[in-house]
Amino acid sequence: MMKKKILVVDDEPSISMLIEFNLKLVGFEVHCVYDGEAVFQAIQHFRPDLIVLDLMLPKMDGIQVCRKLRGQNNLVPIIMLTAMQDLSDKIAGLDNGADDYMTKPFSPQELISRIQAILRRIQTLPSTSPNTPVSIGQIVIQPDQREVKVKGQPIELTPKEFDLLLFLCKHRGKVLSRQQLLHGVWDYHFLGDTRIVDVHISHLRDKIETNARNPEYIVTIRNVGYKLAEPAMKESYA
Repeated sequence: MMKKKILVVDDEPSISMLIEFNLKLVGFEVHCVYDGEAVFQAIQHFRPDLIVLDLMLPKMDGIQVCRKLRGQNNLVPIIMLTAMQDLSDKIAGLDNGADDYMTKPFSPQELISRIQAILRRIQTLPSTSPNTPVSIGQIVIQPDQREVKVKGQPIELTPKEFDLLLFLCKHRGKVLSRQQLLHGVWDYHFLGDTRIVDVHISHLRDKIETNARNPEYIVTIRNVGYKLAEPAMKESYA
């Protein structure tokens, strides 16, 4: 079996070395670069399966790297690292295409768990999903091709947004807590920060709803979580 490739982007050599050492211990192939601009050349020759990306980088910061990659339709999973405690910085990373984030200082074991969870979802979802289209209202999902159309028009989703929509669709009509979504979509087997769910739900609504402020599909169940509803059967949950 080929080793999964992880690109580590951090301008602090001590942190890069720590991450590289621990990832290699569990069998990953690792390549390190130390500024944002170096990411794009590294992607061309290293072709990573996942990127561990620091927020504060010279030449081009992590947010700019995320934005440029997603603008190029590069959907490689990204875990953002940040030393900042401000929630707005973390949300900015998610808003620009990061799949997850961790705050420094962090446990290398937890980082490994999150990397493995993301890669496991990518590897298993296509093989365990039916090849027949999944539809709800005017949304059609092609699990094998990982494609989504709304009203016949293709919608571009990140890998995590696709996983989240497919998971909600498989459990349509069922109220799911944020922790259930973390477990089912992010494959977290520990207590995670549920705000990552809210950010991805917001992104999904922007892409699939006619009016994201008054959603027809993904409805909020106050103090509980979310539910995927048939538009014609939508109820009031205020």
